[in-house]
Amino acid sequence: MGNAMRGVVAFIPSERCQRFLVGDLKEMPLDRTLDLSSRQLRRLPIAACVFDELVKLYLSDNNLSSLPAELQGLKKLQLLALDFNCFEKLPAAVCRLPQLSILYLGNNRLYSLPRELSDLKELNTLWLETNCFTVFPAVVCELPNLKTLHLGYNQIQSLPTELSRLEELRTVWLAGNQLAEFPPVLLEMHFLAVIDVDRNKIRRFPCLSHLQGLKLVIYDHNPCVNAPKVAEGVRRVGRWADSADEEKEDEGSKAASETTAEVVEAHTEEEHNI
Repeated sequence: MGNAMRGVVAFIPSERCQRFLVGDLKEMPLDRTLDLSSRQLRRLPIAACVFDELVKLYLSDNNLSSLPAELQGLKKLQLLALDFNCFEKLPAAVCRLPQLSILYLGNNRLYSLPRELSDLKELNTLWLETNCFTVFPAVVCELPNLKTLHLGYNQIQSLPTELSRLEELRTVWLAGNQLAEFPPVLLEMHFLAVIDVDRNKIRRFPCLSHLQGLKLVIYDHNPCVNAPKVAEGVRRVGRWADSADEEKEDEGSKAASETTAEVVEAHTEEEHNI
């Protein structure tokens, strides 16, 4: 019957149809993880919210646009995956999960975030790539324990100065936005380890050699006329990345040779730390 049948069943609210989509949700999973990804769900069964010991909940790749208020009963939830759904607004129940540390919201239709997101004091990883943000969501600057921020492939043109408050932030991914200049606030964030501004509109890069924590900067696919200068040992991915900084900038447009697999090595493994 495949996905077509699942799509039809998802519209029908009967208990029998829900069991067809998600199975019998009667016992707490031994690993405290519930994976309901790729089920063509248009609503989350209330039965999934009764496991108050649940630590990880995967709802990726469905057709969800809302969540029941009962979700906030999962007080021990640490990871929530809502990516590849149809959310235009973040459900209020998500902001009432006090232990949440990893939140996947990529590939939705979000254009703003609620003020209540700041209540997630334990949040350290936030994925917002491929949404509809035209302005940086200011509430992100009120997440004191945030370590990893993915905001790639939106329409953001600048970053607020308040971002520098996030002293725990180590990786910031901003590829595929509308940045016309390298964000000045990042020059103040000496603790950053990874900066990704790939596929933006930056024409000139400032010197980054003073950023003591920097390990990787990705700046490829920008209309830049220079490569960012970095301290010894810092890896660059982009035009002229393999050239000495003192060489003339017009001695060839050498594309970055690093593969995607090599870049992934620099990514933090947040999920495995739970």
